[in-house]
Amino acid sequence: MNKYNSTFFLIFLCICIPCLIVFSQEKKDTTQILEIPEVISIGKIEKNAIIPYQKLEGKELETLNSLSVADALKYFSGVQLKDYGGVGGMKTVNIRGMGSQHVGVFYDGIQLGNAQNGTVDLGKFSLDNLESISLYNGQKSEIFQPAKDFGSASSIYLKSKIPQFKEQKKTNLSMNYRSGSFNLINPSIIWEQKLSESLNSSLNFEYVNSNGKYKFRQSERASNGSIIWDTTAIRQNGNISAFRAEAGLFGKVSKGIWNIKAYYYDSERQIPGAIVKNVYHRYEKQWDRNFFIQGTLEKKITSKYKFSLNAKYAYDYTHYLQNDIKSKYINNTFKQKEFYFSWVQQYSFFSFWDASLSADYQYNSLDADLPFFAYPDRNSELIAATTSLHFSRFKFQASLLGTYIQEKIKKTSLSQASPNKKEYTPSVFIYFKPFRALDFDVHAFYKRIFRMPTFNDLYYTDFGNSLLRPEYTTQYDAGINYSKYFNSGIFYQVELETDVYYNEVRDKIIAYPKGQQFRWTMLNLGKVRIRGIDISALTSYKLYKNLLLNLKATYTYEDAQDISSPTLYNYKNQIPYIPWNSGSLLISILYKKWNLNYSFIYTGERYNQPANIPANYEKEWYTHDFSLTHDISLKIMNLKAGIEINNIFNKQYAIVRNYPMPGRNYRLSLKINI
Repeated sequence: MNKYNSTFFLIFLCICIPCLIVFSQEKKDTTQILEIPEVISIGKIEKNAIIPYQKLEGKELETLNSLSVADALKYFSGVQLKDYGGVGGMKTVNIRGMGSQHVGVFYDGIQLGNAQNGTVDLGKFSLDNLESISLYNGQKSEIFQPAKDFGSASSIYLKSKIPQFKEQKKTNLSMNYRSGSFNLINPSIIWEQKLSESLNSSLNFEYVNSNGKYKFRQSERASNGSIIWDTTAIRQNGNISAFRAEAGLFGKVSKGIWNIKAYYYDSERQIPGAIVKNVYHRYEKQWDRNFFIQGTLEKKITSKYKFSLNAKYAYDYTHYLQNDIKSKYINNTFKQKEFYFSWVQQYSFFSFWDASLSADYQYNSLDADLPFFAYPDRNSELIAATTSLHFSRFKFQASLLGTYIQEKIKKTSLSQASPNKKEYTPSVFIYFKPFRALDFDVHAFYKRIFRMPTFNDLYYTDFGNSLLRPEYTTQYDAGINYSKYFNSGIFYQVELETDVYYNEVRDKIIAYPKGQQFRWTMLNLGKVRIRGIDISALTSYKLYKNLLLNLKATYTYEDAQDISSPTLYNYKNQIPYIPWNSGSLLISILYKKWNLNYSFIYTGERYNQPANIPANYEKEWYTHDFSLTHDISLKIMNLKAGIEINNIFNKQYAIVRNYPMPGRNYRLSLKINI
């Protein structure tokens, strides 16, 4: 079976040709200085850390015109998005094949948790109030951070906007309105106020409403790969009505800063279920109410010592209803509570040597109206000891994370509590710059980490297994990074990063039906081996005085095999939904106050089940998207008008089998800044 596609020759050329031209240029003495318009480097590679990371920030996010965090993350290399259909469908990400539950998502430095199922629905988070999105493989290569930050195989950091005021201005007001296909209505407003020289506030509201209906083409294959049926229909049960509110206070104290954030999300949506055997309408509905309040204080005591305090309380409510006469009636509610506290200390022994010690405490509980439910409570303590050496051409960081977990359940439950756990997991990161005059570096890291089974894995009625062991991951990574800026000629900048990696996941948690009643059973059976390469390149060209061209290309090759046992039928088969090849191409053209963007997203062939047989084969999919924005400056306000056309060629595809995605669709937007 062909694992490659001619599309990737285009992406490969886009990556390599600019670099070859740059490397082949002769050095010449020139004092010519070019006036460069504002550069928007989409998904640029940040290099001020031991391990480079990918980042979208500021106007880069506005350039993409994405509706949610999940939409923006698909432009990063090594990321596979799982989208269950349209605006209302759940959206999660998988990084380097290790699963969504190994991805830590942090909002303003504090992790977003979900002890019930271990995943975060990224479709709930808008881009309107975000300053940046960062993606780290391994972990954030800083030592002044809570212990939780060391506890994930990969991390996504969402940073909200901090109010900034020009001159004597005390109020910023930003209003944004989007409308388009599927009867989309999406207004939002951000109000920032300067309360004093040391205190600012921010208030943000957003509303999303959509009927989620779109045409699609769907087919079903037999075990030999032949098509059983093929039809065109309209997607049903995808409507959503959601409201989000955020409030923040940002203050300064002597040699320190603090902030408090409150977040509330309330949604009512029908769940766009799987389309199987010509059943197009599902009677599934879900209500979500999510609330958290969190705060951070950072203070420098002396030139050598500083500390940080973090605290959070979160409450999540989910109501799920399945009211279909052809299916089992289900009407359940789930309530989660979380308390979190962290204390971080850092001491600088010398200018080149720092050390930190962080201690976290977290409490999670889950309440549900299921029969014989366990009502679990989990207490987690984490302690991380970290040291860092940083010289001009060499950097080194090592950490040891200790995790201690205790669980208990109600005595009336038929279950037994999961045993207490105590784990120690190390990580090592290295950076080396071989040449003083060349912006070229070599980096590598090793990390061992684990993820706890979720409450659903352990205690869900009828199939939970309280004796499950954690999933362990071991990561190895090595890569190079090169960048160069130019004062003359057509080139403005070139950045190139290449990483090869090897990951292992042991004691992978799986579910399978067992017995005559087909009751699902959770077991530790799996071992997965993942080998891959990520390539990311960015080039900028100054074509004319006010005309700038940015080009960003990413490519990922990933071989993720199930190697649990040679006796299994799926031994060394590619694990579900991990493509061998994936990538993206983004082109941005800036001319004065006009911004034209084109993006191409590609996901190669893959399988939807552990067995790599024709019946489970998923063909490749790709989309072409286009957007155009124009800035208009008036005396008292600035306007930005935009139009987006997504999936220009009306590609019929599904990211997850039986969950068809929208064809061609559009959005119009108008943003007003006062």
